Amino acid sequence: MSVPRFWRKIPQRYNLIGTQCTSCERRFYPPRSFCPDCRRSGVIEPYRFQGKGEVVTFTVIRSASDAFEQQTPFVLAIIRLDEGPRVTVQVVVEDVSEARIGMRVRSVFRRIGTEGESGVIHYGTKFVPDVPYAE
Repeated sequence: MSVPRFWRKIPQRYNLIGTQCTSCERRFYPPRSFCPDCRRSGVIEPYRFQGKGEVVTFTVIRSASDAFEQQTPFVLAIIRLDEGPRVTVQVVVEDVSEARIGMRVRSVFRRIGTEGESGVIHYGTKFVPDVPYAE
């Protein structure tokens, strides 16, 4: 990814910012420039997702590339956001056996990776189980 594109995409990665069609109210992530249903008649505007959803399906990655080798095993899931779109994202759990289809999750801001041993640290969105706090 080019450096200018990397910096342009930061709001979407860090805040789950997508778009919404004002005609049909369909929401998109990643952002789209036009609605595939309304075509050019729909007006697209930015939309910030709440960051909550449900696991539709998942897999456990036990063998990964060198960049992610220290994180294995980890859960990679398709999450249906409460607002509609589906995203593929890492779900952080204590033990990979905790992952379940239908599990409620919420977004968190976490380290994604680094460029080399002393390079830039990249942060972004991951998901964790949405466990209600005990009072």
